[in-house]
Amino acid sequence: MAGKGEAVLDLEAEYNNRARCPDHPAVMARWKASAEAARAAHPPVEIAYGDGPRERMDLFSAGEGRPVAVFLHGGYWQALDKSWFSGVAPALLAHGVGLAVPSYDLAPSVRLGAILRQVRAAVDAVRGLNAGAPPLVFGHSAGGHMAAAMLSEGRAGAAVAISGVFDLTPLIPTTLNTALDLDAAEASALSVTQWPVPAGAVLDCLVGGGESPEFVRQSRDMAADWVARGVQTRFEALAGLDHFTVLDPLFDADSALVRRLVGLAGHQA
Repeated sequence: MAGKGEAVLDLEAEYNNRARCPDHPAVMARWKASAEAARAAHPPVEIAYGDGPRERMDLFSAGEGRPVAVFLHGGYWQALDKSWFSGVAPALLAHGVGLAVPSYDLAPSVRLGAILRQVRAAVDAVRGLNAGAPPLVFGHSAGGHMAAAMLSEGRAGAAVAISGVFDLTPLIPTTLNTALDLDAAEASALSVTQWPVPAGAVLDCLVGGGESPEFVRQSRDMAADWVARGVQTRFEALAGLDHFTVLDPLFDADSALVRRLVGLAGHQA
């Protein structure tokens, strides 16, 4: 309970990004349009990484022997699929880096732990395409959490988490948990802040400077927690960007973010 004079944090307002960003439908429409254009210009190969209908990923190859990065989409583990994010591929392909974008099952039909198992299988499959090297894994929102998880488990060679949710406990009292159905024990176990860290790990935590204070805190604290345990981390709040427009730099081949991804992907190859 908050003490006298202490503000009570409105977790619903802090974490419900669609409510917080009323123009998100227009931004998401741009994602879809860029995805359709990318698929027309660079038709992907669909690869099954499991038996389920959503255990599929789109592979945008940059050519034999070129590194392949993995993008994990967001949607609070309960929305969207790979088809929304094909537009991320062209900027990386321009630098000779391929991209795999997996779909995965969604809550409430499966629990978050099952989604993580699917993502593990997808990333392991990409490693097989990547000459056995752990790939760069980057992701947005829920995908940022899963990218950090893949790094913790040694499946990723480096990770870039964009607007990640690393500590899941604040989601419990929000409407976002209706589908996730997390209790305190499960949320704590799946929070990656204190997961093991492998030697030589590299983790970037990026967030929009216009996002909620809680989202900024999540990325800042994650970077601080892991750097204290020997991980090479970088935290940056990208000025003027919210939880949806924070992906804008991914569509620009000359952006600092794309160049960072290219450098990390090449280092892992």
